[in-house]
Amino acid sequence: MDDPEQVRARLEETGYLVDEGLAITCFLALRLHRPLFCEGDAGVGKTALAAALAQALGAPLIRLQCHEGIDASQALYDWDFPRQLLHLRAAEAAGVTDADRLESELYDRRFLIARPLLHALQTQPSVLLVDEIDRADDEFEAFLLELLSEYSVTIPELGTLRAEKPPVVVLTSNRTREVHDALKRRCLYHWFDHPSFARELAIVRRRLPRVSARLAEQVTALVQALRGADLIKPPGVAETIDWAQALDALGAGEVDADLAVTTLGSVLKYREDADRARGLDLAAVLAARGA
Repeated sequence: MDDPEQVRARLEETGYLVDEGLAITCFLALRLHRPLFCEGDAGVGKTALAAALAQALGAPLIRLQCHEGIDASQALYDWDFPRQLLHLRAAEAAGVTDADRLESELYDRRFLIARPLLHALQTQPSVLLVDEIDRADDEFEAFLLELLSEYSVTIPELGTLRAEKPPVVVLTSNRTREVHDALKRRCLYHWFDHPSFARELAIVRRRLPRVSARLAEQVTALVQALRGADLIKPPGVAETIDWAQALDALGAGEVDADLAVTTLGSVLKYREDADRARGLDLAAVLAARGA
């Protein structure tokens, strides 16, 4: 893709709407082979961006879901011990006694299990999604920084494996903790805020073209109001889409306050948030949209 406008157009063809700032950031990430660090609340489109980039580039999406305690063997590679053991037994049954030969055969690449990071280095082209890096610990961050600096990994038994062409890398963070500056400096950064009403409505209409225009507008207005209600977990765009989809599944072409309250489970995931939402004047929000 030759310029930011082409990046924007290709992403929009996949159904993912981007503004000028994000289109420029994505273009630079592709042109400079720099990781893209996406930070913001859950449900604002960070993970969906990686999927859209993969679709736009015609490349596989390789996802590494981070969690507390994740280590290199889970993220990078491991050895297929059951197959190695079977091979060893077969060699012994065949009378092979050369220890050096057996060792070299056991640590052949056919027994190597490529986890997401190594799989991405070996797959050209590819989009690597390192999802929720803020859930991992400091040691994993340092390891990831080293790998992204060289796009290579050294396996003691095999030597150094280097990507012929670096994958497109998207890292996401919900900011449950601060990610170290060293990793952020390696990346291009983009903060994902909750969209404006007009932009969010456009996203819902693009993702759910069969939902009535009136229902999409009402649900978007309700979600925008909920975000201003000091909730534990404000709903993201993903929840807006879920809510509109749930109401459409119920056969609703529009929504009133009573139906909104009875379907809050589609958009709010904490009891305290649902209680607070029931205390809002949802009818007034809908009335402002001509309900």
